[in-house]
Amino acid sequence: MRVVVATGNAGKVREIEEALGGLGWRLEGLNGLPLPEETGTTYEENAALKACAAALTMGLPALADDSGLEVEVLGGQPGVYSARFGNRATDTERNLYLLERMRYMANRRARFVSVVILAHPDGQIETYRGELTGTLLEGPRGENGFGYDPLFVPDGETRTLAEMTVAEKRQISHRGRALAALMRAHADGRLAPSS
Repeated sequence: MRVVVATGNAGKVREIEEALGGLGWRLEGLNGLPLPEETGTTYEENAALKACAAALTMGLPALADDSGLEVEVLGGQPGVYSARFGNRATDTERNLYLLERMRYMANRRARFVSVVILAHPDGQIETYRGELTGTLLEGPRGENGFGYDPLFVPDGETRTLAEMTVAEKRQISHRGRALAALMRAHADGRLAPSS
């Protein structure tokens, strides 16, 4: 079964391929299709914008996610704006901006949230959500992750997400949990909306 992965983020593509390998789906890229701007105010809206656009344009089921980091002392920021937090262009710049905003703050609690949408060309939409709680460090550690992974230590762990292998991260991550829910819903081999 062919499924379009509606993202330009290579790190997300790797995670999705690893997580859904057991389904036997043939995951395809966007083939130059531009994604719509993320104008939604929720993860669900932004993921649906991308998945629906790809499904309708390419005539295939399309998978997209939107995810973000919600920091307790920042009132849930950056949230849906995580990828463009502080108008910074790179992961490193966004991490430094976040650390600067949190300087001298004792509460370093945060959570990652991911919503995965599987949109079908007939307009049906499946939604899967995953969360991961943890603590933010005062400086980055690790080379394996992307985004805010080098700053985030999940509850019950001593390593950051960036210090884990892709397989280890997938087992516990917010996106991994959302994809595991999708995997369970389609474990029988059918590509049909879950009830």
